[in-house]
Amino acid sequence: MEFSFPIRVYYEDTDVAGVVYYANYLKFMERGRTEWLRHWGLDQSVLIDQDIAFAVRRAQVDYYRPARFNDALEVVSTIKEIRGVRVLFHQKIVSANDRELVYAEGEILVVCVTLSTMRPRPMPEELLEEMSRDA
Repeated sequence: MEFSFPIRVYYEDTDVAGVVYYANYLKFMERGRTEWLRHWGLDQSVLIDQDIAFAVRRAQVDYYRPARFNDALEVVSTIKEIRGVRVLFHQKIVSANDRELVYAEGEILVVCVTLSTMRPRPMPEELLEEMSRDA
C-alpha cells in the first residue's frame, strides 16, 4: 500500500536560485512518514510519552528535477521491508498534477528506539501490525 501526503512549496523551502533546497526534500519525506503514522492512528507525542521514538539510520536520495516556489507536490510513501526493529521506506516526491514527474526519490531506513537510551527496541505491537498490513 502507498500513502500520499500533499506538500506545497513555500518560499522558505527554496534557496537563492528559487528552487527547493536539497535537504528540504528530506523534511518533506519526514512529514510523509509522520502523517502516515497519524493515518494509522498513532501520534508520535504519545509514543514519546512511552519512551519510544524513531531514528533515521540511513537516507539515500536521488534528485531528478528542481521543485520551485508554490509547486504542488505529493510525498508518496511505501514500505519496502519490515525486519526486527527496522522499517525501510521508499519515498518519492512527485508533482501533485502529474505523478509521472518525479522530483526526488529515496530509501529511508528507520529504526525504533527507546528514547531515553537511544538503543534499538522492538516496535509496539499495534504499530507493527498496522505497518505489516500496509507493507
